[in-house]
Amino acid sequence: MDVAHSEHINPEILKWARETAGLTVTEAAEKLDLKDTARATAVDKLNQLEGGDRHPSRTMLEKMVNVYRRPLITFYLSARPRRGERAEDFRIHAATVSARDNATLDALLRDVRARQQMLRDLLEDTEEAEKLTFVGSARIEDGSKNVAEWIRAAVRVTEEQQKRCKDPSALFGLLRTAAEREGVYVLLLGDVGSHHSDIGEDVFRGFALADDVAPFVVINDNDAAAARPFTLVHELAHIWLGASGVSGPLRDVPDNVVERFCNDTASEFLLPPGSIPDLSSLQTAPLEDVNQVVQSLASTWKVSEPAVAYRLTQNGWIDRTVASSLFAMFVERWRQQKLRERESRLPDDKSGPTFYTVRRHRLGAGLLNVVRRALQDEMVSHTRAAKILGVGPASVSSLLQEERSAAR
Repeated sequence: MDVAHSEHINPEILKWARETAGLTVTEAAEKLDLKDTARATAVDKLNQLEGGDRHPSRTMLEKMVNVYRRPLITFYLSARPRRGERAEDFRIHAATVSARDNATLDALLRDVRARQQMLRDLLEDTEEAEKLTFVGSARIEDGSKNVAEWIRAAVRVTEEQQKRCKDPSALFGLLRTAAEREGVYVLLLGDVGSHHSDIGEDVFRGFALADDVAPFVVINDNDAAAARPFTLVHELAHIWLGASGVSGPLRDVPDNVVERFCNDTASEFLLPPGSIPDLSSLQTAPLEDVNQVVQSLASTWKVSEPAVAYRLTQNGWIDRTVASSLFAMFVERWRQQKLRERESRLPDDKSGPTFYTVRRHRLGAGLLNVVRRALQDEMVSHTRAAKILGVGPASVSSLLQEERSAAR
């Protein structure tokens, strides 16, 4: 390597940047386009850079900026920065999650926070910024029933509209459109740019980034479609509380006060108390009978079975032991379903939705509409629009064109 064109960087920073991006040395070497040679493999070359035996070129640093999702100035720090706050971590079993999964989640959070800030700046530049009074307007002392009613009044979704939805996906679409209409940006994200960085639903089910101009809700699209309505309303409760943070899977009644409150709010919203009969007889019913009731309520209200089991537990109609058995049953069923889907998927199957269709669905109409208007008014460059949308600059026009065509 030409030392005259190399950058003198603390090698510990390079290793830290890779690890906090959730990448192994092998994965990073491939993404950085390092090649095997007679003298050293691609992995060896990256190990040499991280060990201080080689210095990265400016070109290599720029690749690391993109692959590790870090600003260039970060690589010139003299030492590893202290771990930044991810806001509150409301996950029940966060301590059992692997270091790699936590690092990948942190990378996703950094990416979304940066995009949120760019969007807020764009809204302010285009004079579309509007203070959203519902962000941080609620307190736990207000009670989950009241907060559920306030959310319903804001998004204007009735109980009858919920029941008319044909399935949980339709209900999620209804709720997402309603939330985005009120200024909440709802994204479906479960990786940091490729399926190699997939984050399982056992790591997080969603997170909320409260902001009075551009509040973001991110839902893990690796989770079951039936779980998304509950997760969305749960995260909206976080927005109403002004409590940014990461939420874990619905597999228990959490001890964390905020997480339990948001679960209760989602339960009040999606399973209205006045519409559910007294089911106290389930206290002495066998597990099979309880499961049948859970399935029936889930089908009626277009929600997941864990959401119903949670509600029955909160109402005291089933005890924690029965609830734990149900949650374990649902987890295993979902695991088997994912396994079947993976095994039945053909490697060369091209029958699925296009790249742009998938991206558009993940980003949501709210975010796409803001960026499209800004581009039309020449208030944002294609490069900056690409960063907000999380795609390459060359994909922006096609992505927005697809959205415009679909909206006709």
